[in-house]
Amino acid sequence: MADEDLRLNAVELATELTIAWLANPNTRASSDEVPAFLNKMHEAVQSLAVGPVLPQQDEAADTAQSFEPATTVRKSLASKDHIISLIDGKPYKTLRRHLATHGLTPAEYRARYGLKADYPMVAPNYSEARRSMAQKIGLGRKPLNSEAIPAATTGRPPRGRKAKQQSQAE
Repeated sequence: MADEDLRLNAVELATELTIAWLANPNTRASSDEVPAFLNKMHEAVQSLAVGPVLPQQDEAADTAQSFEPATTVRKSLASKDHIISLIDGKPYKTLRRHLATHGLTPAEYRARYGLKADYPMVAPNYSEARRSMAQKIGLGRKPLNSEAIPAATTGRPPRGRKAKQQSQAE
């Protein structure tokens, strides 16, 4: 008896949902689409009433999922201009952003494909270009000791406490 009530309620609910859908002024549907929509609504309501049917899976199968690389490790590092991703086989200058779009960290990527810990994430030529640019603009140098350099060589007047002392001494 409860099964029959559930079936009737599912039909009534699906019908009400279909009527509400058709009553919406933004809905433009032909008469051919209405029965198909009613069937989809009925299936959806019934599946919600019964509950989701989850397939049985082994926990070991989930954790031991193997990933097939798109290319070999040797080919992925063959060029100095780019690194070929093992996920999709496309070339990238740096893999970090690409891995982030797939929800991976470099460590997870290396573990997924059995790579060594020193597998690069940046192409060698790109890394060298960034390094030379950084050196050119002065990154990585220790700041010069401002007290050791006289004001005449820097081209600007002295500032701060030392400047006041110098002006008072003159």
